[in-house]
Amino acid sequence: MAVVEAVVQRLRAVPGACLPILHAIQDELGFVPHDAVERIADGLNLSRAEVHGVLTFYHDFRTAPPGRTIVKLCRAEACQARGCTALERRLHDHHGIAMGATSADAAITLEPVYCLGNCALGPSALVDGKLVGRLDAARVDALVQAARGKRGKA
Repeated sequence: MAVVEAVVQRLRAVPGACLPILHAIQDELGFVPHDAVERIADGLNLSRAEVHGVLTFYHDFRTAPPGRTIVKLCRAEACQARGCTALERRLHDHHGIAMGATSADAAITLEPVYCLGNCALGPSALVDGKLVGRLDAARVDALVQAARGKRGKA
């Protein structure tokens, strides 16, 4: 909780501080722990419900630790037309990774994103923040294999 306390103290005077605080905590920890909600609320003189509402409204915030690799698979129309649905199904059926969840071995967190601006090279994904285009079954399998070989956070 020291990270949460330090972030709240550092950013509490920023106008509209709730979002910057939530982002900073997630940047530091990889997620926003449940216990942070009360500390943020106290620091900003808000109710826990208000902070919880902000935290759960925005899809980019996580309330549980993510996998070692975070894959944001584009679900926009161009990527759908180029086969992202089949890739999502492959991740689920062949690798046991459901959309919006983390694999049982904590290797991969799979999240939807709606347009990465890489439409001509779809289907696309962000893999740990790096844009990857022209995904197909072989590239997805290689991505999963690499993620499962990764140890700890880089």
